[in-house]
This record gives sequence, structure tokens and C-alpha cells, in this order.
Amino acid sequence: MTDTGIRATVPSVPPAPSFPQDRTCPYRPPESYGELAADGPVTRVALYNGRVVWLVTGHAEARALLTDPRVSTSRQNPDFPMVAPRAESQHTVVLPLLGVDDPEHARQRRMLIPRFGLKRVNAMRPQIQAVVDRLLDDMLAAGPGAELVSAYSLPVPSTVICALLGVPYADHAFFEDRSRRLFTAPTAAESTAALDELRDYLRELIARKETGPGEGLLDELIAERLTEGEVDREELVMMAVLLLVAGHETTSNMISLGTYTLLEHPEELAALRADPTLMPGAVEELLRFLSIADGLVRVAVEDFDLGGRTVRAGDGIMISTSVVNRDAAAYDRPEDLDVHRSARHHVAFGYGVHQCLGQNLARAELEIALSTLFRRIPTLRPAVAPDEVAVKPGDTLQGLFALPVTW
Repeated sequence: MTDTGIRATVPSVPPAPSFPQDRTCPYRPPESYGELAADGPVTRVALYNGRVVWLVTGHAEARALLTDPRVSTSRQNPDFPMVAPRAESQHTVVLPLLGVDDPEHARQRRMLIPRFGLKRVNAMRPQIQAVVDRLLDDMLAAGPGAELVSAYSLPVPSTVICALLGVPYADHAFFEDRSRRLFTAPTAAESTAALDELRDYLRELIARKETGPGEGLLDELIAERLTEGEVDREELVMMAVLLLVAGHETTSNMISLGTYTLLEHPEELAALRADPTLMPGAVEELLRFLSIADGLVRVAVEDFDLGGRTVRAGDGIMISTSVVNRDAAAYDRPEDLDVHRSARHHVAFGYGVHQCLGQNLARAELEIALSTLFRRIPTLRPAVAPDEVAVKPGDTLQGLFALPVTW
């Protein structure tokens, strides 16, 4: 109480908006994200457990942060923020590449980057084309009508990553199921169980390859790195988990969601059909427009200023790629899909030293899968109304659970 007996008024601080949120339109961020961006390039949001973290929505600020050594990707840091209950178990798991900082990150990346270089990926294009053609042959023979995710967008990258790694595609149902549970399980226990089963599977596969080598990236790593002691067995197992899971989940979502988005933008699809040479640029525009990995995570290890805000050591930081990639300061008409746009400076693959290792492969798969699909099935169209398209929740990779199509 004050001297006059009147209670002093303390200004109230409005609660931070929640993040992430679910999309209502499959190819657009939630409308409320625009309000977050209006608060400035760096703002505050609350995660599922009530923790308040910084959210970066500005393009320039995001690129600056992703190259800043004063932030960390290590899940072992007790202050590292988690976006869903399933992720809580990651504090006890060392994730190669994604969850380690330099110099460990640089050492691991040097082992793998030659296998994902542009020259090596371009040499794989005929193989990717053959996979795509075979799957479309099967779809056309069984149709008209198909469920695109299970018939096409998932098996394309799943088949390719199996061939690249030397993983038997006959086991695809097992690892696709565990990968899906890893990304969507409602609890940490269920997500951990899926990860443990994937590790057990790949641990056994690596042991078999040691006695009976085959052809694939895992075989090369065993011969060149494991045998020489440059990588230990459990580190190799986790690298294999990351490559196998990320190598099919992300691209699968992009193929199905990219297909749906182009079908919903017939003028842009018509431009691609009229000039197929636009497809590489269109893939970059779709990556920008869709931003399926929406929510890159970091933790500050020092104090610094960002976008007019003071970030303290221990603060959690989220980067909304879907908002960053629609920043009007970086893109003209950012809300429009434009296959003629030069969008290569998007952050859909991240930026800086942690930029996606498999981006060259993803681009090749997307170019071939989308161009061949629309060339061979020119009358392709959704078989359900827009409100019947099942969209994945905001706390995982963005995409579609299923996409019924017909022709």
C-alpha cells in the first residue's frame, strides 16, 4: 500500500504468444505469425512448457544468428529449448552434425560432405530418374487415383537414401514407421523407443557390413573411418540414423506439399509446363514458400544484441523459417508463389556451417520428382476438397499426412 492507502498499479506484461502453432493452410504459416513479425525481427514467444524464448522472424537477423559463434546447437546444454514433449529425451542423446558445435561438427561434416557434393549428386540423377519412372509406372497401372504420399512422395527419397547409404530397401516399412514416430510421438518415452529401435537396427546392419561389405556410404565410412579409429561405433550409428531419417522425411514432405501447392496455383504450374527449364528455380521458390523445417533452435552461450534486443547467455532462440522466408525486406511480394523468382537466398536449408548437408541431393530429387510427375500425369488433381487435406502439426516437419489424387 502507498502512503495514501491506495494500492500502486503495476503495469501488466501480456503473456507471450505460443510457438509453434498449427497451420490451417498447408502451404502458409499460421496467420498469427504475421502478428509476431509485426512486433519486430526478434520477439518473445512461449513454448509448450511455458518457457519464454526469443523468436527470430527477420531475414537479415536470422542469417546473422546462424553464423554467430555465440549460439550453440548442443542438446547437452541444459538451457537448450525443446519444442515438444517428445524432444525432451534429446538432452541425453548426442546428435551428430545437428546437435554438436565446432570442432566436432566440422570433423563430422568433413567425413560426409564429399559424398553429398554436386558432382556426386549429379551422377545419381539417372538413378533417381529410374526410381521416379518406376513408381509412376506403378501408379498409372493401378489408377486412375492414388494416395500420393505412400505411392510416390515417400518411396522416392526412401529408395534413393537406401541406395546411397547401402541400407536394404526391403526394410523400408520398419525405418519409415520409426522415423514417423520419432517426429510425431506425443511423449518422450515413445520418441525414445523409436530412436532406440532405429539405433539397434543400424548397429546390427553395420556389424553385418563389417564382415560382408557392400556398396554404399556406410560401407565407405566403415572402411575409411571406423576401421582407422576416426569415428567410434556409436557415433557412426547415430550418423547413420540422422542420414537415414533426414534423408527421406524432409524430401518426402516437400514432394507431396510441393505437388499440392502447385496444383493450388495453376498459373504457376502452367508456366512450368510451358518452360520446364524453370524447374530448378521453382524448387528454390517452393523451398522458400513452404519452409517445412519451421523452427530452427539455438541457445545463447554469451550475451549479445540481436535485432534491437539483448539476448542473455542461456536464453533459448527459435528461428521461424516460414516467416523469415516471407520477410518483405528480403523478397518482393513474399506471400505470392512465383516460379520466376530468384529465391536462392532463402533459409529453408538453414545457413552457415550447419546448413543442410543433403541439400544438393534434395534439390535433385525435387526437380526430378516434380517435373516428371506433372509431365507424365498432365491431368493430375486433388481427389479431396482443401479442407479434407490432412496437415501435419506445427511442432514437427510441415507437410501432409496423405494426399489423395486422381487424373
